[in-house]
Amino acid sequence: MPASATFWPALPLAAWADTLATLHMYSQVVGKIRMASTPLVNHFWNVPLYVSARGLTTSAMPYEGRSFQIDFDFLDHQLIIRCSDGAEQRLALQPRSVAAFYHEVQRMLAELGIQVNIWPVPVEIENPIPFAEDEQHASYDPEAAQRFWRALTLITPVLEQFRAGFIGKCSPVHFFWGSFDLAVTRFSGRLAAPRPGADGITREAYSHEVISHGFWPGGNGQEAAFYAYTAPAPAGFAEAPVQPGTAFYSQELGEFLLPYEAVRAAPDPAAVLREFLESTYAAGANLAGWDRPSLER
Repeated sequence: MPASATFWPALPLAAWADTLATLHMYSQVVGKIRMASTPLVNHFWNVPLYVSARGLTTSAMPYEGRSFQIDFDFLDHQLIIRCSDGAEQRLALQPRSVAAFYHEVQRMLAELGIQVNIWPVPVEIENPIPFAEDEQHASYDPEAAQRFWRALTLITPVLEQFRAGFIGKCSPVHFFWGSFDLAVTRFSGRLAAPRPGADGITREAYSHEVISHGFWPGGNGQEAAFYAYTAPAPAGFAEAPVQPGTAFYSQELGEFLLPYEAVRAAPDPAAVLREFLESTYAAGANLAGWDRPSLER
């Protein structure tokens, strides 16, 4: 096995499916607090979490003359709420039901004098269980959580380097807790035709033409993968030649996929990922007629 495969951590779904599902729900509790505490930014860019040197963070959020932030620390395995006045609360990340986690987070906020009202039901999943009632998801494997975060720390710089080559409108590299994926999205600058029957969230997210790339750590029986899509998808996109050879187009999802394991096992994982990002972007931008000379460095 190439040495690089030991550097980019393995993320086989069978080894951490329960922890993944629980972390997804934990992140939704925290993410909804961020959403309720920040003003709406185009395409919901105020909502995501960000990869930090120790885990995931909300970054600072205002509250009645103070600021606070919530961090997942995947080195010491703690959830930490810090305030700008020095006040702090900590909760061990350990096997704990989502219901218990939700109540503990509410208690910690109250002890800090912070009250944030959220809609306490997860989104973007089938058959959602209200947080306060979810005793089903209660797994936390510290090693698995740390491998997941370590993968994010290796993927994020590649996405940020890719983002740096685009001078048009582009999202930050951020972690969406609803879909539980790390993403970066480029925009052509043109409005997109409204999607028939789209809800308000979808209308806001896809109000303009986009090419989006990201990393999904797996779930629902599917292994971790990188993805790329163009919306609206131009004619011929599904048949476009892209790199590397292990990438393929999913008719079901309407996007190109590249298995994480194929990247991890490569002699130079970052180079393989860059190849996927650049080739899928070029395919979408060329077929959709983007003004590439004015959008790229």
